[in-house]
Amino acid sequence: MESPICLIENNGTLRVVPEALSYLMGVRQPVVVVAIVGLYRTGKSYLMNKLAGKQKGFSLGATIQSHTKGIWMWCVPHPLRKDHTLVLLDTEGLGDVEKGDQENDTWIFALAILLSSTLVYNSKGAIDNQAVENLQYVTELTERIKVKSPANASSAEDGDDGADAQFVQFFPSFVWAVRDFTLLLEINGKKVTEEQYLEHALTLKKGNDKKTVAYNLPRECIRNYFPERRCFAFETPAAPEKMAHLESMDENQLSSSFKAVTLKFCNYIYNESSVKKVKGGLPVTGRMLGHLAKTYVETIASGGVPCLENAVVAMAQIENQAAVQEGLQVYKKGMQEITFPVGMEEMSRKHGHWDSQAIEAFTNRSFKDENGEYMKTLMEAIKEAYAAFLAENEKSSEGLCRQLLSQLSEPIAKKLENGFYAKPGGYDLYCVDHQDLLDEYNRAPNKGVKAEEVLGIFLKEKSVESAVVMQADKHLTEKEKKIHEEREKAALLGQQKKAEEEKRLQIEKTLKDERESHEKVVQGLRKKMEAEMALQKKELEMTLECKLRKQRDLMQQGFKAKSDEMTQAINSLRAEVSQIQSSNPIESILAAVLLPSLLSKGCSFRCC
Repeated sequence: MESPICLIENNGTLRVVPEALSYLMGVRQPVVVVAIVGLYRTGKSYLMNKLAGKQKGFSLGATIQSHTKGIWMWCVPHPLRKDHTLVLLDTEGLGDVEKGDQENDTWIFALAILLSSTLVYNSKGAIDNQAVENLQYVTELTERIKVKSPANASSAEDGDDGADAQFVQFFPSFVWAVRDFTLLLEINGKKVTEEQYLEHALTLKKGNDKKTVAYNLPRECIRNYFPERRCFAFETPAAPEKMAHLESMDENQLSSSFKAVTLKFCNYIYNESSVKKVKGGLPVTGRMLGHLAKTYVETIASGGVPCLENAVVAMAQIENQAAVQEGLQVYKKGMQEITFPVGMEEMSRKHGHWDSQAIEAFTNRSFKDENGEYMKTLMEAIKEAYAAFLAENEKSSEGLCRQLLSQLSEPIAKKLENGFYAKPGGYDLYCVDHQDLLDEYNRAPNKGVKAEEVLGIFLKEKSVESAVVMQADKHLTEKEKKIHEEREKAALLGQQKKAEEEKRLQIEKTLKDERESHEKVVQGLRKKMEAEMALQKKELEMTLECKLRKQRDLMQQGFKAKSDEMTQAINSLRAEVSQIQSSNPIESILAAVLLPSLLSKGCSFRCC
């Protein structure tokens, strides 16, 4: 992407821009999504341009008016991660006096959280009480974002600690960028790091009075929702009179300390910002991010509250349906390259190869196919497609064999028409020509799977012709005629057995193909489910560790009551981790999906 485009338009009503959505849908790589939020005219766009590795891109503006409206997107190759895309989201300034819409600001903030894997909060001056209060949007997140639909939310998840635990599982990491910082990084005369400065600003006060509760609320929300926090303090990059031309200024004109912090900030984002994930720890591609953006914005525009679970379910349905079609197209396109007719061995080999490719394509794209429903759909679709290709191969083989026999029998037909065999010894001549026809037919290569069956039908059709020639041959005795008749019947019977054997081998090969296909499906499903369960377990363990660390911090700071309140949420997380460790739903899912299908296939082939 050469330059940023508007992803979410804000003209009083939020709307996803179709062109931007279309671009995202074409990004099949995992995405690292960095969104920046903050008060308007605080230099957000400059930092995003730096992350993109460009001097210009996102509009900086040079007046007191906010330039960015809605959410703008810039997709660039990730500087360090191969086959990953860095998605930069620049949001419109919060608190724009011209807009005067607090509700709108809150939704922009919520969308930045929902879509990003790293959230950068940009502010000016210092992290004082006013700066924290300007981040008031965090206090409304439980009203703006739901993790689970009401039908699936438990009472434990309804409480504050339960909601915190759920949010931690999918909320982005948090970076506070303090611009135009002029203070010394000291607390009580002692030098501190930028992270220590941030944590000091987020320290809670003891007390339950109204003023203390109001003071603690935004700090608690930041601490609870964003356990991974970093801070970068930027000095003013240039003299005030030059700031209006920051976009066009040469790097040498910027202060060395500003450039150093900017470099450190960019390196941190490149190295530490994770791939965007959804609940369950599953990585998000650009296409999936597009689905999420569309779902969230449409929900907000309709007056609803975005629900992570519902969005993931909707995205999984879309992605899995597309995965089925993608897998089926891979299979069909590969099989269509076959030049019919081919033998059953070749047909089976091709089917096995493209069946594997189809399963791999499906597995790579499928998303939370928890009951194996979509894999089963793909299996059935491939079964039908294979049956159609088998039928096409049989039809082609039958046509070729009939045409070949027709051409080979033309000389005999002409001799019959000319009365060549209507003489003593004519039957022997006919038998010689007939055997030459059979030898030439059997030598012909690539006749396909209907060679013996078509030949059997041909011999049966020609038996009348053979009997007429034999009866017309006065040279033959009645005894010799009887011998020839018995020999011809035996030949027909032998050919019939060859045709039956040909058919039996085809059925056996097809059954073997089905068994091998099912084995591949089992392996693919098991591998996919185990990977998703491992991600889910890792996510829960990280969340549990965050909550335990928070509980320890509260105890050390003397907030025993608050620490005790977290016990229920911690126990709930421990129970979830234990359940994943002890339960093994994979085999039961595989049995539920595959066994009925196997039984129906076995029955259908027996009926053949």
